[in-house]
Amino acid sequence: MPRAPRADEAGGLYHALNRGNLRAEIFHKDADYAAFEKILGEALAIHQVELFAYQLMPNHYHLVVRPLVDGEMSRFMGWVGGTHTMRYHAHYQTGGMGHVYQQRYKSFPIQDDDHLLVVCRYVERNALRAGLVGRAEQWRWGSLWRWHFKRDSNPPLLSPWPISRSPRWVDRVNEALSEKELEAVRRCAQRGAPLGDEGWVESIARRLNLESTMRPRGRPRVRFPSTKDGKEA
Repeated sequence: MPRAPRADEAGGLYHALNRGNLRAEIFHKDADYAAFEKILGEALAIHQVELFAYQLMPNHYHLVVRPLVDGEMSRFMGWVGGTHTMRYHAHYQTGGMGHVYQQRYKSFPIQDDDHLLVVCRYVERNALRAGLVGRAEQWRWGSLWRWHFKRDSNPPLLSPWPISRSPRWVDRVNEALSEKELEAVRRCAQRGAPLGDEGWVESIARRLNLESTMRPRGRPRVRFPSTKDGKEA
């Protein structure tokens, strides 16, 4: 089966994520999270990518990024994934015992308006939604903790946002997303479809050849003649 198209355009905003193979844990202790943050810092130093939000979870991670050069997100994500896999195997002596990640990373484009705020809320409240903390800003391994407690220095990871945060941002992140917002983000993450207003989505899908990510998946439904018409079903 051919791979679905993936956007990676300079100046675009993207939600990128990856999971452990078979949803296995990729972070087992605090030192694992800290080591991955160090890898992120190294990757940002050598790739032309800006990082706006992130969250590291026991078996996956989320990043909200903007590549500054066409194709740079793929190079950045490839370096992060490859370096983390190499260091993971070396630390846990698991070389030759299978993949760390289930597949290549997933990503989707985001419109630079309130849709970006929705995605950042989704990312930054991930640990809260999973019941790992009582408040979103308490999760040490994410951008909200760094931004809220002014700890983005070791290593420096976050870039200034392209739009302003909503007022009382921390409280806003702690509020649950609506079912419509949650379903939209999850659908786009699964399919690589753009997230934004209808007109923007149609325009970006045409320009970046992403129309296939917006069509229903699976085979077309087979329609049989109705017996009410006097025909065999």
